[in-house]
Amino acid sequence: MTIQQLKYIVALDDERHFARAAEACMVSQPGLTIQLKNLEEEIGIKIFDRNKVPLTPTTLGKEIINRARKILKEADEIRDFVVNEKNVLEGEIRLGIISTLSPYLIPLFIKAMKEATPKVHFIIKEANTGQLMKDLESGALDVVIMATPTGNSNLIEHPIFKEPFVAYLNELHPMANDEFYEIQPGDKTELLLLHSEFCYNAQLLDICGIKTPGKIKEQFTYDISSIETLKNLVRAQLGFAIIPELSVLNEKDMKLFKPFKEPKPVREISLVVSDSFSKKLLLEKMNEAIWNCLPESLQKDFVYRKIRWNDSPYFVKSVSKFM
Repeated sequence: MTIQQLKYIVALDDERHFARAAEACMVSQPGLTIQLKNLEEEIGIKIFDRNKVPLTPTTLGKEIINRARKILKEADEIRDFVVNEKNVLEGEIRLGIISTLSPYLIPLFIKAMKEATPKVHFIIKEANTGQLMKDLESGALDVVIMATPTGNSNLIEHPIFKEPFVAYLNELHPMANDEFYEIQPGDKTELLLLHSEFCYNAQLLDICGIKTPGKIKEQFTYDISSIETLKNLVRAQLGFAIIPELSVLNEKDMKLFKPFKEPKPVREISLVVSDSFSKKLLLEKMNEAIWNCLPESLQKDFVYRKIRWNDSPYFVKSVSKFM
């Protein structure tokens, strides 16, 4: 027994004519007849007396049709409930965001979302990629803003924008006075990484053509988890950094921040949800708010090369220790 079969017997009761009922259901008359026959055989009861004109329900058929009407009404109410849930713009949303993006995007995002969704209360958690993906799958978070693709079939990704990487060089770097940055043979040992930010580190290794960080000089023993810390290490001439463009927009002296030549290496930033998340209108509002608050340089078209991270041997090996 299917919802569609119940719709057919209700239409037959309304029209009392096979051809008109089939037209009302937008199905062929033979198709409707076959479905009615299948239903009657399944339940072992004749719903309509075909010998009477107009078509007339049997005694038991009348009760079945009345119950079918109630079921269809409840099905419509479920559909309306789901539509309403998808479109509701209120309540509590647990939002995660990668720590290499949070300090630069969240201040802009919060201001935009206050105007777009004044009745939504966001609880924001900043963490590394591995933890955010884990929290999404467990239900601890509803939405995550992160770099994609994740390669996780249980998650749905809604891309928002492409963020280019830029190089931050110290004054002693041989390309300190050049307009663009290109990886130099000696740079691979000077690249500064972030502790536990395996997704981000894997992207940097990809940009520099390094499969594992073995050739990079030994890192500091304390937890470097901030791009701002990386900047200060560069200023102290302890190496160089490759950082996302949003992190340099408020810098006053841009002399040592060098863009890459096209195709620019970029990370794709997306809204990521579990496959059971239903608030589609909220995602649309968030997508629009983030896009509108971006600087013009990130909204323009440019030739880019998307940097992956989930398939990096370094990422897989590093994360397997903690998952």
